[in-house]
Amino acid sequence: MKKSFIFLLLFVFLVISPASTWGAGLYLYEVSNLDVATASAGWAARAQDASTLLTNPAGMTRLTEPELQVGFQVLYLDVNFDSDSKTTVSGRSGDASDWLPAGGIYYVTAPVPELRLGFGIGGYFGLGLDYSDNWVGRYYITEILLQGITFMPAVAYKVNDWLSIGAGVNIMYAKFYQEAAINNALDGISDGKLEIKDNTVGLAANVGVLIEASDRTRFGIQYMSESSLDFKDAPRFKNLGPTLKAALGSSGLIGSELKLGMTAPDSVMVSAYHELDNRWAIMGNVGWQQWSEFGKVDVTVSSTSTKSLTADRNYNDTWHIAAGAQYRVSDPWLLSCGVAYDSSIVDDEDRTPDLPLGESWRFGLGSKYQWREHLDLSIGYEFLWGGDLPIDVERGPLAGRVSGDYTDTYTNFINVALNWRF
Repeated sequence: MKKSFIFLLLFVFLVISPASTWGAGLYLYEVSNLDVATASAGWAARAQDASTLLTNPAGMTRLTEPELQVGFQVLYLDVNFDSDSKTTVSGRSGDASDWLPAGGIYYVTAPVPELRLGFGIGGYFGLGLDYSDNWVGRYYITEILLQGITFMPAVAYKVNDWLSIGAGVNIMYAKFYQEAAINNALDGISDGKLEIKDNTVGLAANVGVLIEASDRTRFGIQYMSESSLDFKDAPRFKNLGPTLKAALGSSGLIGSELKLGMTAPDSVMVSAYHELDNRWAIMGNVGWQQWSEFGKVDVTVSSTSTKSLTADRNYNDTWHIAAGAQYRVSDPWLLSCGVAYDSSIVDDEDRTPDLPLGESWRFGLGSKYQWREHLDLSIGYEFLWGGDLPIDVERGPLAGRVSGDYTDTYTNFINVALNWRF
C-alpha cells in the first residue's frame, strides 16, 4: 500500500497543471468530486471524504478509518470577446477558450481514536488565459498564468461527542507569467513584446470547527488566512522600437526589477448539513472572501511617458451562498446536486482583459457508487455561468481603448474520483 500511495501522489502532482477559474474570484471551490457535484454546498459541514482536510480540517474526525481520495478533473472554459465601435485598436476578437486538466489527492489517517492526521495536494487558487497575438487587447494582455499548487498537512482533534477542531498549513507554490504586446507604431515596425515571470511560496493557515448537534445535523466553520505572494522579476522586452527603448530607458524601466506583490485573500465559510431521513439530506453555505486585499496589477506599456509598468486595481470583497441536497437511492448509490451564487470581484467599469471576472452561478450534479466494501467511484459535473461581461478600458495612447463584451461566458467541470478506505 505504501508504494501505491507514493505512486498516486506523484501521478496527481504531475497531472495538476494550470487550472483556471472563471466567475466571482480566483478561488476554486471545485477541489473534490463532492464539491463539483453539490456546487460546493455543505463545504465545511459535509465531511464525507478525505478532501475535508481542505474544506474543513475538523471534519477529518468523522472518518473512522484511513482514507485516500484521488481525483482527476477536466475543465472547459468558453471565453470569447467581441469588440465594439469604441475600440481604437485594430485586430481580431479575443478567444481564450480552452480545455484544462486539474486534479487533487487527499489522505487521512487515524493514529488514535480522537486524533486525525491528513495530507493533500491540490489547487484552489489561480487563473489562466491565452489569447491570440493579434487580438484587439494584445497591448494589455496576450497570455497570463497565475497558478497556486498547495501542499496541505492538517490535524484534527475530537474534543467531545459534539465538537471537533482542526487546523492545517497551506504551503502554496505559486507561478506567475504575463505577456503583452508593445505598440511600436511610433517607429513604424511590428509589435514588440513584454514578458514577466516568477515563482514564489506563500503560507496560509486553514482552521476549522465542526459542531455535531445530533446524529443527523452538523455545522461547520472554516477560516482560511491570507497568503502573501511576493513575485518579482526584471521585465524582458523583445523587438522594442528605438523611440520606446529610449523613453523606457530614461525612465529606468529597462533592466530594473519589478515587484508584483499579491495577496491570496482570507475567507470565511459557514455551512450546515442535515439529514431529513435515511435517504434525504440537505445542506448549504454562506461565505465571504476579502478580494479588496488581492492587489493584482497591470503590466502594460501604455505611452512613451510611462514611469511605471503597473497600475493598481479596485477589487471588491465577494459573498457566496449555496444550497444542495443528497439522495441515497440504495446502499451503493448516492446522488448529489447543488446550486451556488458568488458576487462579482470587480465593477463593470474596472474590469480588464487579464481578469475578466464577474458574478457567477454554479449548478452541480453527481453520483457516488460503492464499488466494493472499501472502494467508491464518484463522478460529478458542474456548469458555471458567468454571462456577459462588458469591458471598456483605456490606459494610454499606445495601449489604446478596448471596448466590448465577453459574451455568454461559462465553464464546464467534469470530475472523476476514487476513494479507498483501508
